[in-house]
Amino acid sequence: MDDRTRPLAADAVVAEAAAGSTVTDRPAARAVGPARRRLRAEVLIVLGLSLGQSAVYAIVNILARLTLETPLGEQSTAMNPSRSPRPYLDLTYQLLSIGFALMPVALALYLLSEPGRRATARIGLDGRRPWRDLGAGVGLAALIGIPGLGLYLAGRTLGITVEVHASTLNDHWWTVPVLILAALQNSLLEEVIVAGYLIERLEQLGWRPAAVLATSAVVRGGYHLYQGFGPFVGNVVMGLIFGEYYRRRRRTMPLVVAHTLIDVVAFVGYALLPASVLAALGLA
Repeated sequence: MDDRTRPLAADAVVAEAAAGSTVTDRPAARAVGPARRRLRAEVLIVLGLSLGQSAVYAIVNILARLTLETPLGEQSTAMNPSRSPRPYLDLTYQLLSIGFALMPVALALYLLSEPGRRATARIGLDGRRPWRDLGAGVGLAALIGIPGLGLYLAGRTLGITVEVHASTLNDHWWTVPVLILAALQNSLLEEVIVAGYLIERLEQLGWRPAAVLATSAVVRGGYHLYQGFGPFVGNVVMGLIFGEYYRRRRRTMPLVVAHTLIDVVAFVGYALLPASVLAALGLA
């Protein structure tokens, strides 16, 4: 794989511009000296406030599950639980949770911004190529989503994956809109942090492409460990594919589209499909 941390050659810049890209899509220059130490601290802080923290909790969670008398395959977890028996208080909690979960995204974008260079343009989180991003997102969703379901079912069969309830929200008029917002929040948080921000910063620190991809993918898999080993492997593979796509294209928008579609299908489908259908699919 080519080293994306080097400046693009002149002909590559011309080719990118012809495809609708800009010079701001290029990786930033490598940091040296005190700047490297500052970047290392920054990365640890951002991850510690967001998905790195989630990964540590997930590791502790899977260790706790493995030490229970109940086999891992007979355990369960809920991804979008109800937070109150009172509907409008539950809605309030749901919206607050979604809003505050996006604060690390705002922090990462703030830290990536530079004079004359918007962070959203830097990582391709913009609307410059709506149809191209939509098409790429749909393709990535199909590439990841369908095998991902198969891997989940295989993990359930092997007893290495817990039963995942994508939603335990009660049936309210706001249930589906909240689940769609939760899917969008997940996709923005994960793709901005582990695809855009983390890859950009590790490249600035001079990491080799293979190490950058592996770190991004393992972090992504790590915070899914609470679901078992099947989802961990599936998300590592997803991280490798999404990470390489970002390295080559410098755009997170297709990744956000793909991730949102995958989660909307999982969350809303789980909430709307009859229990008999979910049971037939091994999801209930």
